[in-house]
Amino acid sequence: MRSAELVDSFVRSGKVRDLYRLDEGRLLLVASDRISAFDVVLPTQIPDKGRVLTGLSRFWFVATNAAGIVGNHLLSADPRTLPRSFHSRADELRGRVMVCRYASVLPVEVIIRGYLAGSGFKDYQRTGGVCGIPLPPGLRDGERLQEPVFTPSTKADKGHDENIDFDRMVQLVGGPLAERVREIALAVYRFAASRAESAGLILADTKFEFGLLPGSDEPILVDELLTPDSSRFWEAAAYAPGRPQPSFDKQYVRDWLEAQPWDKTAPGPHLPPGVVQGTRERYVEAFELITGGSFADYLDDDQVPGAGERDTVAAVG
Repeated sequence: MRSAELVDSFVRSGKVRDLYRLDEGRLLLVASDRISAFDVVLPTQIPDKGRVLTGLSRFWFVATNAAGIVGNHLLSADPRTLPRSFHSRADELRGRVMVCRYASVLPVEVIIRGYLAGSGFKDYQRTGGVCGIPLPPGLRDGERLQEPVFTPSTKADKGHDENIDFDRMVQLVGGPLAERVREIALAVYRFAASRAESAGLILADTKFEFGLLPGSDEPILVDELLTPDSSRFWEAAAYAPGRPQPSFDKQYVRDWLEAQPWDKTAPGPHLPPGVVQGTRERYVEAFELITGGSFADYLDDDQVPGAGERDTVAAVG
């Protein structure tokens, strides 16, 4: 039974997460093991993927807040703080849940690109730039950019997000808020890229979502943060521009799918056991490299290595 069937407080399911409203001020995010590619949720799940995403988000939320860069919506990650209606599934939920403050999510997503890869490289090949931002000629696949670039997009409930320029973002959210989001997003990217470098990883690009707390005009981070689902992490020792890079993200699945006779519409093909295992190994390795701790220990004690977490929400219900 999917966690979406747990209680009447269920709001909706996304591609990976299930969302519940606990009360007027708090939401619950539960990360499943679902995996999507090319905007299709695949029929095969990746064991413990949701726990990797949750653990890494918790790690980065704590780290970026402690560094004084930006606040976030995370209140607690302890399933024992949930209402009684969740207690029968506490073991299933351990390591997957984030109790979050309610925030109004901005209608744009933000991608920071430090390297030219994926759709950004395809855009560059067509136009000589990325999302309308001109770049120098002659850049190769995987090339490091002189400065990280800020590329917003509109959020689509179904289908593909649409890349937009900064002027369009200003129209959607207003000039001061757009400027502040850009400032924060670039600061978070630089902070995380430095931390990743010390772990032998390259943070090629990453996607952020921002929201506003009631009565506040200061943006905070929401949803997930700097996970293999929202970011491209490459192995620094194997980095060589001019070709696709060994990665710790969904690219392993995408590469297998690209070789299949599939038209990229739902439901998508079932993943073979070798692809499932290889994908899980890459997600777990990313967790351990970034946090410096053991994923097996995280499964055992639900504490993110190095995060210094403190659960602050009292049990309710």
